[in-house]
Amino acid sequence: MNLRDADNGKILWQSSDDLSAPGQDHEARVPKKILKCRAVSREINFSSKEAMDKFRLEQRVLFKGKCLEEWFFEFGFVIPGSTNTWQSVIEAAPESQMMPANVLTGNVIIETHFFDGDLLVSKSKVKIFYV
Repeated sequence: MNLRDADNGKILWQSSDDLSAPGQDHEARVPKKILKCRAVSREINFSSKEAMDKFRLEQRVLFKGKCLEEWFFEFGFVIPGSTNTWQSVIEAAPESQMMPANVLTGNVIIETHFFDGDLLVSKSKVKIFYV
């Protein structure tokens, strides 16, 4: 997975860790300058042994347990035994609504639910630290 400044394509954070594995405490240390980006491009690499007709994600950004943002992404059909790359752009909130990195760090959890249609396939949580 990587996160890029959507305006210039520069990679700001990258990890080869499997952050989708359920039942584990995942952490990511992301540069705080990402909070200054107008938009962030997220690239996810994933594979599936099984075909999925309607692969999609639901993500919630939790701050101290309270949902600040919710995002919905649809990929569609996944070929069985395939490895795929999925890129999506996430627009930033207006600067006046952004909290500083020192307030957010360690208090933000990205909760992701992976679905095939309405069937929940997996879920994961990643605690974010801004460095």
